[in-house]
Amino acid sequence: MHAFPLIPFLFLGFSGWDPIKIDIDPVMAEFGPFTLAWHGFFTAVGIIAGVTLSVWIAKKDGIPSEIAQEIALVGVPCAIVGARLFYVAEHWDQFSDDIPSIVTGITEGGITLYGGLIGGVLGGLLYSAWRKWPLPIGLDAAAPGIILGQGIGRIGDLINGEHLADRTGLPWGVKYLHPESPQYQEFNDLRGVDGQLNPGDTFAVHPVAGGYELLGDFVICAILYFVCRRYLKAPGWVFASYMLMYGVLRFGLSFFRNDEQQLWDIPVPQLVSGLIIGAAIILAGVFLRWPGAITREYAERVWPDQDPDTTAGKPGTTANA
Repeated sequence: MHAFPLIPFLFLGFSGWDPIKIDIDPVMAEFGPFTLAWHGFFTAVGIIAGVTLSVWIAKKDGIPSEIAQEIALVGVPCAIVGARLFYVAEHWDQFSDDIPSIVTGITEGGITLYGGLIGGVLGGLLYSAWRKWPLPIGLDAAAPGIILGQGIGRIGDLINGEHLADRTGLPWGVKYLHPESPQYQEFNDLRGVDGQLNPGDTFAVHPVAGGYELLGDFVICAILYFVCRRYLKAPGWVFASYMLMYGVLRFGLSFFRNDEQQLWDIPVPQLVSGLIIGAAIILAGVFLRWPGAITREYAERVWPDQDPDTTAGKPGTTANA
């Protein structure tokens, strides 16, 4: 049974107790020495969608599109580099004998999203600070786009079965049946006459990255756009909310995964998530004390009952468009 998995979780639980079956080659296409995996394809789609959303939001808050695009041109490459470097650091044994694959194998998968978050935000922050653009307002515009891109990128994880997860008997468990899927290969030693699995069969596992996190990312995106942007009145707090919610989500997901490196018997992603949650709380306080330059458009949206002339440009000056 083949199941095309682009929208597999809209009808969870309506197909009895049979697990979802995915039998799709993780490699989408090959062009000579260049290999494009589903993960790489949806990562690219997620970047385009996320940047488009953030640029649109930034424009509504008084940051011209060309400025937002310029920040994205810096932040996106920094995010890719950060995501790859964090993954390489966690899985150094895969790259120690093949250093060039750190660069050449990136389209086949192998990135860490919290590494992308850290790299992209730092790159965008440093560049914005250098150009003296309004940092908190820019971060608020970036947050929904970042989490949207993360969620779309996770569709590739769902297809490939890259992140190894615990077994489950729940109806939304996923069986990866393609021999090239990492999740299928995880159970190779259990197949055969004396094994627990028949040839070609596999165990159903939790859809952690391509299911739980995918849905969680989209929920966070909706909360940021429809709730936080409406009710939070301090510049930078939408972004701090993103960090807080994603940190909590990512911390919880580690309980279902078995491929994460550990430090002091604690999964590294949980340690990083704890740091992200702490940083979110600190940043919220920093932004409350130092909100940066306020654009007129932002003031009119957030404080509609106040005269924008008394808020725009305080503290500092209006964003230099």
